[in-house]
Amino acid sequence: MSRNMKDTAFKTSLLYERSILLMTYDTASEPSAATGAPLNETLEHLLVSLPMEAASSSRSRGRPVSLSAWHLSLAVRVCLLRGLHSQAEVWRLIAFFGVGPLPRLPLSDQAVYDRLEQDGICAFQAFFGQLSAWLATRLAPYEDRRLAAFATGVVALDESVLDQVKRWVAWVREVPNGDSRLLPGRLVGLFDVRLQQWRRLDVLLDATTNCKVHARAMLSGLAQGTLILFDRGYFSFPWLDDLSQQGYWYVSRTVGKTSYQMLHIHYQADGVFDALVYLGRYRSDQAAQVARLVCFRVGSQRYSYLTNVLDPAVLSIADIARLYARRWDIELAFRELKEHLGLRLLWSAKLGVLYQQVWASLLLAQLLHAFQVELAARAEVDPFDVSLALLTRYVPRLLAQGEDPIAFLLVYGRAMGVIGPSTRKHIQAPVVPLQEVSYPPPELIQPRQAYYAHRKCKSRYATQS
Repeated sequence: MSRNMKDTAFKTSLLYERSILLMTYDTASEPSAATGAPLNETLEHLLVSLPMEAASSSRSRGRPVSLSAWHLSLAVRVCLLRGLHSQAEVWRLIAFFGVGPLPRLPLSDQAVYDRLEQDGICAFQAFFGQLSAWLATRLAPYEDRRLAAFATGVVALDESVLDQVKRWVAWVREVPNGDSRLLPGRLVGLFDVRLQQWRRLDVLLDATTNCKVHARAMLSGLAQGTLILFDRGYFSFPWLDDLSQQGYWYVSRTVGKTSYQMLHIHYQADGVFDALVYLGRYRSDQAAQVARLVCFRVGSQRYSYLTNVLDPAVLSIADIARLYARRWDIELAFRELKEHLGLRLLWSAKLGVLYQQVWASLLLAQLLHAFQVELAARAEVDPFDVSLALLTRYVPRLLAQGEDPIAFLLVYGRAMGVIGPSTRKHIQAPVVPLQEVSYPPPELIQPRQAYYAHRKCKSRYATQS
């Protein structure tokens, strides 16, 4: 990487740090004052003053050199933005170059490695919560309320396994290729589809456990009335019943041979089917809550969805298809973490170091998504018409040159290819006129007795022992 690019990434990291520092140290700033200013000017404004213990470059005579948690976390994020992929680079940055306004600290490599392993991720998690709250205020005017307007919020639920660790530690060298022990864990996330922001990300040690095992824990703190999008890996009768009973909406795909008992048909014509059903035809395995089954064909492709939004006037067939297509947003968010921010190249086989890398990447991704949303809103395009990969590349350069990235890209973004038509697939779902929908009598929609087969949850990932 060239020196210019390193300087660019370094300056960008300082701006990113300022947004975090506002929520951590500068309690006097008003969030409402920040939301009207350009995002880069807001980031500049956020650092009114550094904490004395972090900003001071002097120490009393005889006092031993100390490395604060704030200093260490900043070094980790600078290295990520520079494209540096090892904990040795964190040590070199701290010991020989200095981090931002902080002085060089003559520490041994092992001292830095030990701190990386011991410090944990509590500071990163606290920063994430504070930064996310500030960005939610910042992005509120750009929230896409057209998506499921009846719902409190719209989130996508999914997980992604971390890539295999390198064989830096002795015991790892003895593990055969393909063994699941080389997988350090998995990320389980909730992604806010309206705001394009991570709502929650859990890092779990067991990379091969079935996704259903941790699914209910992800509901903690989620407001009732939220609509959750998830794929077929989460499909189970108890899970769908729990969501309905706890006051959440959902949209998902059906699983191949799932049986159901017909309750009422809303509409059936020309290959389009919309009906209320009980999932599970047999007494030994049946769901309690009524679900809505929607099926249609586009050419030779058949689409089939399940939802607990039972009224077609509230959520049409076309809206169901469009909403489920937005489940792909979380896949793209995982891609940003892994490919564009380098999370595919893990720094260490030690979990303490690895998890700090994960959370540092998440903090940076949160801000890049914010740039994407604001640029799209001001350019009057869909967020996915703004290339997140190119934003990751060019926002640091523009900030280093003293440019407002939003203003610059509003003028030149289309010519550069940063703003352009998205290649995402759009499903042309049928539109059913409401006057042709047959509604059931209210007394028909009642829960029944549930019986669950309690099937063993198998992992979706191959394991080798």
